[in-house]
Amino acid sequence: MAYKPNIDEMMFFDGKSVSLSLYETFAEKLFALFPDTGMRIQKTQITFTNPKVFSCVSMLKVRPAKGRPKEYITVTFGLGYQLLSPRIDVSVEAHPGRWTHHVLISQPEEIDSQLMGWVREAYDFSKNK
Repeated sequence: MAYKPNIDEMMFFDGKSVSLSLYETFAEKLFALFPDTGMRIQKTQITFTNPKVFSCVSMLKVRPAKGRPKEYITVTFGLGYQLLSPRIDVSVEAHPGRWTHHVLISQPEEIDSQLMGWVREAYDFSKNK
């Protein structure tokens, strides 16, 4: 069954139908893995909690770059180490032993088992903090 965003989620993506569709795909997979997940819709991101934050979705440009797609989402998650992958757009050690990773998603097929594996790892990392 396809994920149906609520009105606040839809307003977050107002006028960005491709980004909304990407978000729906991500949210459907996330809630299938973690049905107890909490969600907060904020001005710049949608935050997922367990009850601590483990992942976010935004449309912010993490850093300017030529050749970016017109519409995309950024999936952010935290781990206890720096994940090295060409898929990671930016990673920052926000606090000692806590790395924030940003992955740019512009196609539904990029919301794959690898990405969701990282989100699962972030979920577990957050839950055990």
